[in-house]
Amino acid sequence: MASRTSNFCIDAADPYAQTMWWAQVLDDHRLTDEGQNPGDEECGLEGPDGRWLLFLKVPEPKSVKNRMHVCLRPTDRTRDEEVDRLLGLGATLVNDLRNAEDGGWAVLADPEGNEFCVLREVPAS
Repeated sequence: MASRTSNFCIDAADPYAQTMWWAQVLDDHRLTDEGQNPGDEECGLEGPDGRWLLFLKVPEPKSVKNRMHVCLRPTDRTRDEEVDRLLGLGATLVNDLRNAEDGGWAVLADPEGNEFCVLREVPAS
Protein backbone atom coordinates (compact mmCIF):
# COMPACT_ATOMS: atom_id res chain seq x y z
CA MET A 1 0.00 0.00 0.00
CA ALA A 2 1.31 3.46 -0.89
CA SER A 3 1.04 6.73 1.01
CA ARG A 4 -1.53 9.42 0.23
CA THR A 5 -1.18 13.15 0.80
CA SER A 6 -2.99 14.44 3.85
CA ASN A 7 -2.10 18.12 3.70
CA PHE A 8 0.36 20.63 2.34
CA CYS A 9 1.92 23.02 4.86
CA ILE A 10 3.17 26.50 4.10
CA ASP A 11 5.12 28.62 6.57
CA ALA A 12 3.45 31.94 7.32
CA ALA A 13 3.89 35.04 9.44
CA ASP A 14 0.08 35.36 9.60
CA PRO A 15 -1.67 32.01 9.00
CA TYR A 16 -5.15 33.52 9.25
CA ALA A 17 -4.48 36.24 6.65
CA GLN A 18 -2.88 33.70 4.31
CA THR A 19 -5.87 31.37 4.68
CA MET A 20 -8.32 34.17 3.93
CA TRP A 21 -6.30 35.23 0.87
CA TRP A 22 -6.02 31.71 -0.56
CA ALA A 23 -9.75 31.14 0.09
CA GLN A 24 -10.37 33.85 -2.54
CA VAL A 25 -7.98 32.14 -4.97
CA LEU A 26 -9.06 28.49 -4.80
CA ASP A 27 -12.61 27.45 -5.61
CA ASP A 28 -11.95 23.78 -4.77
CA HIS A 29 -10.86 24.51 -1.17
CA ARG A 30 -13.19 25.74 1.56
CA LEU A 31 -13.08 27.15 5.03
CA THR A 32 -14.34 24.67 7.59
CA ASP A 33 -16.79 25.27 10.39
CA GLU A 34 -13.91 25.01 12.85
CA GLY A 35 -13.02 28.30 14.50
CA GLN A 36 -10.10 29.96 12.76
CA ASN A 37 -9.17 33.37 14.07
CA PRO A 38 -6.55 36.07 13.70
CA GLY A 39 -3.52 35.19 15.79
CA ASP A 40 -3.99 31.41 15.47
CA GLU A 41 -0.80 29.39 15.08
CA GLU A 42 -2.35 27.22 12.35
CA CYS A 43 -5.17 27.91 9.87
CA GLY A 44 -6.17 26.25 6.66
CA LEU A 45 -8.52 25.29 3.90
CA GLU A 46 -10.03 21.88 3.29
CA GLY A 47 -9.54 20.69 -0.26
CA PRO A 48 -10.85 17.90 -2.43
CA ASP A 49 -10.99 14.49 -0.81
CA GLY A 50 -10.28 16.00 2.62
CA ARG A 51 -6.77 17.19 1.79
CA TRP A 52 -5.76 20.41 3.51
CA LEU A 53 -3.74 23.47 2.64
CA LEU A 54 -2.37 24.53 6.02
CA PHE A 55 -0.58 27.72 6.98
CA LEU A 56 1.69 27.39 10.01
CA LYS A 57 3.05 30.33 12.00
CA VAL A 58 6.83 30.65 11.92
CA PRO A 59 8.97 33.42 13.41
CA GLU A 60 11.31 33.95 10.47
CA PRO A 61 10.36 35.63 7.16
CA LYS A 62 10.64 33.88 3.81
CA SER A 63 14.20 34.31 2.57
CA VAL A 64 14.74 32.03 -0.45
CA LYS A 65 12.79 30.64 -3.39
CA ASN A 66 10.21 27.96 -2.58
CA ARG A 67 11.46 24.39 -2.96
CA MET A 68 7.89 23.34 -3.80
CA HIS A 69 5.05 25.44 -5.16
CA VAL A 70 1.41 25.30 -6.22
CA CYS A 71 0.46 25.41 -9.90
CA LEU A 72 -3.02 26.73 -10.69
CA ARG A 73 -5.00 26.05 -13.85
CA PRO A 74 -8.03 28.33 -14.41
CA THR A 75 -11.33 26.54 -14.99
CA ASP A 76 -13.71 29.34 -16.00
CA ARG A 77 -11.47 32.05 -17.51
CA THR A 78 -8.25 32.40 -19.45
CA ARG A 79 -4.84 32.28 -17.84
CA ASP A 80 -4.37 35.99 -18.47
CA GLU A 81 -7.75 36.85 -16.92
CA GLU A 82 -6.85 34.75 -13.87
CA VAL A 83 -3.45 36.47 -13.57
CA ASP A 84 -5.23 39.84 -13.63
CA ARG A 85 -7.74 38.66 -10.99
CA LEU A 86 -4.97 37.43 -8.68
CA LEU A 87 -2.96 40.62 -9.10
CA GLY A 88 -6.13 42.48 -8.09
CA LEU A 89 -6.30 40.36 -4.92
CA GLY A 90 -2.76 41.38 -3.96
CA ALA A 91 -0.50 38.86 -5.69
CA THR A 92 2.68 40.15 -7.30
CA LEU A 93 4.13 39.16 -10.66
CA VAL A 94 7.52 37.46 -10.11
CA ASN A 95 8.29 36.19 -13.62
CA ASP A 96 6.17 36.43 -16.76
CA LEU A 97 6.92 33.32 -18.81
CA ARG A 98 3.83 33.56 -21.03
CA ASN A 99 4.63 33.22 -24.72
CA ALA A 100 2.98 32.64 -28.07
CA GLU A 101 4.68 29.32 -28.91
CA ASP A 102 3.43 27.02 -26.15
CA GLY A 103 1.47 29.38 -23.94
CA GLY A 104 3.90 29.32 -21.02
CA TRP A 105 2.89 30.40 -17.52
CA ALA A 106 3.13 33.27 -15.07
CA VAL A 107 4.94 33.05 -11.73
CA LEU A 108 3.22 35.07 -9.03
CA ALA A 109 3.71 35.45 -5.28
CA ASP A 110 1.06 35.56 -2.57
CA PRO A 111 1.02 38.42 -0.03
CA GLU A 112 3.81 36.76 2.02
CA GLY A 113 6.02 36.09 -1.03
CA ASN A 114 5.28 32.39 -1.62
CA GLU A 115 5.62 31.71 -5.34
CA PHE A 116 2.97 29.91 -7.37
CA CYS A 117 2.32 29.47 -11.08
CA VAL A 118 -0.72 30.15 -13.22
CA LEU A 119 -0.86 27.77 -16.18
CA ARG A 120 -2.99 27.99 -19.29
CA GLU A 121 -6.70 27.38 -18.86
CA VAL A 122 -8.24 23.94 -19.31
CA PRO A 123 -8.85 23.51 -23.06
CA ALA A 124 -12.52 23.51 -24.07
CA SER A 125 -13.65 20.05 -25.14
